[in-house]
Amino acid sequence: MPASITITSEFSGSVVAKGTTDDLAAQLLRHAGFKQIDDWHGRRHRLPTTTPLADQVGIASHAAEMLRAARYDVTLPSSLDTARISPPVHALGPYAAGAELLSITDQIRAAEDGASLQRAVDHLLHPEHGALERVREALEAAGEQVNDLDDDAYALADRFGFASEFVSSAQSELVDFEAELRRVGAASTSYSPARTVRDHRGAALATSPAANQAKVSSASSSPSAPRSGAEAAPVPSAAQNVDAARQRAARASSPRAGTSPSTGSPPATAAPPPAPRSAGRPR
Repeated sequence: MPASITITSEFSGSVVAKGTTDDLAAQLLRHAGFKQIDDWHGRRHRLPTTTPLADQVGIASHAAEMLRAARYDVTLPSSLDTARISPPVHALGPYAAGAELLSITDQIRAAEDGASLQRAVDHLLHPEHGALERVREALEAAGEQVNDLDDDAYALADRFGFASEFVSSAQSELVDFEAELRRVGAASTSYSPARTVRDHRGAALATSPAANQAKVSSASSSPSAPRSGAEAAPVPSAAQNVDAARQRAARASSPRAGTSPSTGSPPATAAPPPAPRSAGRPR
């Protein structure tokens, strides 16, 4: 009678098969993926501790099936038996697709740069395998199925068709999004230092309103200073000032004082003769 073989999971995380005393059982375990060890403890078979949990369950269950087919008595805990492991319960119950989309939404919100955001959004917008494409196909199939089940329900079938077209329009709005998403954040990062330098430079060159008001007040209360360089106006002499005063007095007293019709400026008048010098002490 074949020996009894026990497959268990140890505290170290390794899966061990014990009780293999003949070569057939050892060959079946090696075929399933176990490594054979022969030492002073005897012959046993072990899976490496680095084996992922899903692989441990799959290898142990496959080994147990082959051993039982060879009429070996196999003891396998429920934690390593795929037939007795209950499927995972989704957070939204039967709405597994909604739970997956929630996971994608969490990845989008956790994206730290454009590249990681693009990878998360690609699960939604991939043209062949994205969630939007699957939703579009499902809505289109629902409309076709309504027509097949009831010819009179064409209005409902059309509504599903319109919804499918709306999803297709949303996909067309986001064609070639990958390159643009990967650049998100890069342009603003490179632009910020330049903008900061310009802002600081403008703040340094700006003049306060109080300073502007002080400049205006000082300009209105003080005589204008002559400009330097080529734009500086010549300063009239004392004699020229006297002659100009005499000319203005003569024009004011003359009845024909006016402007020249050709030039629009006051007509030139001869300067009055100088007043006789008062008698004084002979030199």
